[in-house]
Amino acid sequence: MSLALKPGMVPPPPGEESQTVVLPPGWQSYLSPQGRRYYVNTATNETTWERPSSSSGIPASPGPHRSSLPPTVNGYHTSGTPAHPPETAHMSVRKSTGDSQNLGSSSPSKKQSKENTITINCVTFPHPDTMPEQQLLKPTEWSYCDYFWADKKDSQGNGTVAGFELLLQKQLKGKQMQKEMSEFIRERIKIEEEYAKNLAKLSQNSLAAQEEGSLGEAWAQVKKSLADEAEVHLKFSAKLHSEVEKPLMNFRENFKKDMKKCDHHIADLRKQLASRYAAVEKARKALTERQRDLEMKTQQLEIKLSNKTEEDIKKARRKSTQAGDDLMRCVDLYNQAQSKWFEEMVTTTLELERLEVERVEMIRQHLCQYTQLRHETDMFNQSTVEPVDQLLRKVDPAKDRELWVREHKTGSIRPVDMEI
Repeated sequence: MSLALKPGMVPPPPGEESQTVVLPPGWQSYLSPQGRRYYVNTATNETTWERPSSSSGIPASPGPHRSSLPPTVNGYHTSGTPAHPPETAHMSVRKSTGDSQNLGSSSPSKKQSKENTITINCVTFPHPDTMPEQQLLKPTEWSYCDYFWADKKDSQGNGTVAGFELLLQKQLKGKQMQKEMSEFIRERIKIEEEYAKNLAKLSQNSLAAQEEGSLGEAWAQVKKSLADEAEVHLKFSAKLHSEVEKPLMNFRENFKKDMKKCDHHIADLRKQLASRYAAVEKARKALTERQRDLEMKTQQLEIKLSNKTEEDIKKARRKSTQAGDDLMRCVDLYNQAQSKWFEEMVTTTLELERLEVERVEMIRQHLCQYTQLRHETDMFNQSTVEPVDQLLRKVDPAKDRELWVREHKTGSIRPVDMEI
């Protein structure tokens, strides 16, 4: 229900009505806080500035009558009066009431159908559901600034979470993901370092070191290739640290600083908005009570004329006017807080959107760097075994046997002639 600034419903004191013609059935006259007389049909809650015709029971010169509510954005009027309590306003489709007039204007009023109007304190306003839906700020994008004004029910349906809180949770989750990705890369680096260490150690192993010939040369190259591969993996781990892990950690620290700028700011504005709304409601109730008191004292005056009763009516009228002024003041304070909240909400959601896009793009780039380094490492690993392949193709058992025999021969066995 839209909250509107109510005029003081002040019945006219005796002798003040300039027209002696009796009002039609169901019509009553009141004074606005500005002292201007208007008329209310208590049966239909319709209002008019002009005295109703006694013959028809309807305003003599009907004209459009609408509230002075300003455009509404995401359940809140950008200037004017609150459309909903801060706790529930975000659940409504964003509406715009357009330009309108209040009781302080000079335009006459007009009948409106009950289906398209809403009445507050005998004042009729256009119903929010009859207003056109407001345009999105970014109609061609699924932007944060358009889709996180409403509260969302939790999975169990036991409560709701403010839309902006969902954005903050998204950012905090993103920060946690960055941390976990950095830890993942750190573990990958440890594996590479440990693997390189074990390869280097194995390359120094003396097993089968006595193998000879061309096969011995190939075997020695196999062991050397382990040392070369160990060096490749050490370089890979060093590049992972400098080109992937470290940038991820640095970005995470900067991301935390950016998050602190808006972490609690919007929440504080929401609390202030709720407080302002409560003040408006309190002032509205106070005005209603003052108007009721004034109407009661006026009815007493109709029963019994006395100077005391007239004095009480004057006091009641002053209090009613003061209550109307207090309500206007509370509404102004609410509008200021609401306008600030709206501006900061748009600005901050766009900033959070920028941070999220930047985070995803940064991680994508560094994961691409990881795959590139991995491809390079695989290529270098392949290069370490190429000399082994070349030597293995040159292994010649016959030549190895010949060389060994030449080096280690002990002599030949020759037949000896026997003497008779």
